[in-house]
Amino acid sequence: MDKSYNPQAIEQHWYQTWEQKGYFAPQGDNAPYCIMIPPPNVTGHLHMGHAFQDTIMDALIRYHRMRGDNTLWQVGTDHAGIATQIVVEQQLNGEGKTRHDLGREAFIQRVWEWKEHSGGTITRQLRRMGASVDWSRERFTMDEGLSKAVCEVFVRLYDEGLIYRGQRLVNWDPMLHTAISDLEVVSEEEHSHLWHMRYPLADGSGYLVVATTRPETMLGDTAVAVHPEDPRYRHLIGKAVTLPLTGRTIPVIADDYVEPEFGSGCVKITPAHDFNDYAVWQRHKQELANQPQGGLINIFTVDARLKSSEFDDFTFGRRATVGDTQLADGEGLVGNPIYELIPEKYRGLDRFEARKQIVADLEAADLLEKIEDHKLMVPRGDRSRTVIEPYLTDQWFVKAAPLAEPAIKAVENGQIRFIPENWNKVYFEWMRNIQDWCISRQIWWGHRIPAWYDPEGKVYVAPTEAQVRRKYNLSPDLPLEQDPDVLDTWFSSALWPFSTLGWPEETPQLHTFYPTSVLVTGFDIIFFWVARMIMMGLKFTGEVPFREVYIHGLVRDAEGQKMSKSKGNVLDPLDLIDGIELETLVTKRTSGLMQPAMAKRIEKATRKEFPQGIPAFGCDALRFTFAILATRGRDIRFDLGRIEGYRNFCNKLWNAARYVLMNVSSERQSHPEQTTGDEVLGTPERWIISRLQSTTQQVIEGIENYRFDRAAQAIYDFTWNEYCDWYLELSKPVLNNPASPEAAKRGTRRTLVEVLEALLRLAHPIIPFITEEIWQQVAPLAGRQGETLMLQPYPQPEINTIDQEAVEEIEWVIAFVTGVRSIRSQMNIAPNKSIPLLLQAGTVHDRTRLETNQDFLATLAKLDSIQWLGEETPPPAATALVGELKLLIPLAGLIDKEAELKRLDREIQKMRKDLERVQNKLANQNYVERAPAEIVAKERQRAEEVTTALTTLEQQHAEIAAL
Repeated sequence: MDKSYNPQAIEQHWYQTWEQKGYFAPQGDNAPYCIMIPPPNVTGHLHMGHAFQDTIMDALIRYHRMRGDNTLWQVGTDHAGIATQIVVEQQLNGEGKTRHDLGREAFIQRVWEWKEHSGGTITRQLRRMGASVDWSRERFTMDEGLSKAVCEVFVRLYDEGLIYRGQRLVNWDPMLHTAISDLEVVSEEEHSHLWHMRYPLADGSGYLVVATTRPETMLGDTAVAVHPEDPRYRHLIGKAVTLPLTGRTIPVIADDYVEPEFGSGCVKITPAHDFNDYAVWQRHKQELANQPQGGLINIFTVDARLKSSEFDDFTFGRRATVGDTQLADGEGLVGNPIYELIPEKYRGLDRFEARKQIVADLEAADLLEKIEDHKLMVPRGDRSRTVIEPYLTDQWFVKAAPLAEPAIKAVENGQIRFIPENWNKVYFEWMRNIQDWCISRQIWWGHRIPAWYDPEGKVYVAPTEAQVRRKYNLSPDLPLEQDPDVLDTWFSSALWPFSTLGWPEETPQLHTFYPTSVLVTGFDIIFFWVARMIMMGLKFTGEVPFREVYIHGLVRDAEGQKMSKSKGNVLDPLDLIDGIELETLVTKRTSGLMQPAMAKRIEKATRKEFPQGIPAFGCDALRFTFAILATRGRDIRFDLGRIEGYRNFCNKLWNAARYVLMNVSSERQSHPEQTTGDEVLGTPERWIISRLQSTTQQVIEGIENYRFDRAAQAIYDFTWNEYCDWYLELSKPVLNNPASPEAAKRGTRRTLVEVLEALLRLAHPIIPFITEEIWQQVAPLAGRQGETLMLQPYPQPEINTIDQEAVEEIEWVIAFVTGVRSIRSQMNIAPNKSIPLLLQAGTVHDRTRLETNQDFLATLAKLDSIQWLGEETPPPAATALVGELKLLIPLAGLIDKEAELKRLDREIQKMRKDLERVQNKLANQNYVERAPAEIVAKERQRAEEVTTALTTLEQQHAEIAAL
């Protein structure tokens, strides 16, 4: 083995070897075990959330593969309709073209070309993380098989009346001209205003004051609502007000939605432009039936301008004509022109231009009561960053309630188990109040909706036009146009667990691996993906899609803040693995930030946090960090200090392996005749073998109960604290002493190598690269055969072999040596200086253990003599206890009394000043109240730590002064 641990030299080599030799494919003889990877966007790049959950999944997969299970980790990517279309359109824009210049068919071909050449970034990054997915079965949500499944599901749901087309309010992106899902809307707090407007009563008796954050939408008001029990307005219910600037009258209605305490207690109702108002409209349809469009007045065009002609009054999805003009791209009229309801001066204005003009006109007409500064959550499209508009359009919907009922029962009766179980409540709350799912998108890239329209707008649904004509017995001469919309990306991913296995065909893979074993995902997509997979799985296979759902937390920065580009705290997992220079990191973090001030702030923060850039930690160190932080369901705070520590852990394991190889392989080469024969296992050997059994049980329990933190911690403690720090040291007196019996040396060497080999198998699911590299060297010495560690059997605990007496005896040795080393540290005695040790009190067991382990104690504690005292008064000495046994080190002659007192005086003085500074800060009430809570908590913790350390130093000073 190389002298130094260099992860870059081994990781990519081993991954290529594993993949080329087909080790990731299912091949176990036991029960099937399957995980479906949450398909990352084909446009995507690996981020910390991906790296975290991929580590968890890979640990599970590698564990079950080593257990002999028929293990499949199904991989694939999502076509990411909107995100991918944006990428390719931006390329076209750079060429001075738009998708309309190419036309739909040529544009789709352009997207496929992009996908082939540039769409594999995320899969290359998955390989860098060590993901042992079965690449031979890689799927794509737009490949032929999955497209067939999507079409089959749509048609069957439509034929059963579970898919319909209707006019509803949706999230609308005015830049992309499409409906988007809630998950694609990012709401952020922004500074704005609250405009208080006067709505005159139609009878001239006064006015109502209505407050709004979007005054431009008043042109689409249908009513003003008050609370039915509000005494200020009860007498006005049923009366009318004049809508300012329009002359149109609208009624005053009563609804419990209104909060009398908020604002003036009067709320404008604009059902075509607000989700809450739309819910009010649904409860008051009859009251508002005489309003234009039945009370649903959509005043905006698709790009959020105020309508200016009858051609703006359309919805998507149907072919229609206005006079002799055919509307483009399947647009059709929804009824009487709305633009006539809009005063001419506002027609065609952008919504924000209209806002300024309307506010100015209200003020000029004395209809503006006041304007208040106001913070509000502004919804923006996560791709376009445009303010999202609630927008009334015709869309395709899935009727969700009938599908939700069996999905609820599947969790209630335990067919599916959420881990942690508290997510059951979240799931039930959403499912029992589920709304119909908008599945259509007004873009070109995606699964095109298999629906056709005749000239009268009648709809026909089947996979192809030919099948439509056969299914509905249509004349060959009847012209048909396919719906231009595509399906929401979440529609195809809802089928992922069974479509990837070959459904609707009854494939052997589907029979073997469905239902899958566990889904590993974040809580933020329980509704968008998890729930929909359960609904679709039950509907089309009769089985749940997975038995368990492990919900993990989000990865946050060291301060607990969500990682975001605007905060400049985003970490790229590949930068942590391979390292990145400061200048490159700064360029990477500030690229794409539109505001120079923000870019400058992020650059400054980056230079402060990473003055030397980010060193290369390696993949294993990153994976171990994720595993040990993976407490159930909680968000994790990622601190670079932790990954540095686990890089040191990997280095510790590497150096331990080098020690073992040097002592075992060199001995076999030099004295092959002495490597066989009877072996004697001493107390340290029986102890470390016993501790291995207990550790193995802890690790297995941790993995199987999704407590990866406990599994990783058990591996860490055993490797670092027991095997490396103690057993390797306990082996040296045996191996280095010429007088040691050969049988004892053989027993020590065998134990060194066999425990290490088992430890490598135990740790492999979490840190696969370093364990494979070391195992290749260690396995032959341990009598193991096989080409790769990843297909070796996982260790099983042999609890009945635990030697409790050996465990207790070595724990006594460790406590003894630790006590001596503690005195050395406290009294500043050099570690390599041999010292005398006095013993007093103790038990018969202590005397027996001392006699048995005297060589170990003398070597590890660096003792030149050990003397038992009777009941006489010992000389001035530093003391430690091991149970009832007193360890005494006479200090006379071991330390320079005056020099040590001066050193302690300096330390005490420095610590007192530090404590005074912290205490003064905490005594300042303004600081305590205004500083962030986590900062104050850190200062209080610091005060406690300094106080404890100061007490220890003062005690040491007193002991030395008494000499």
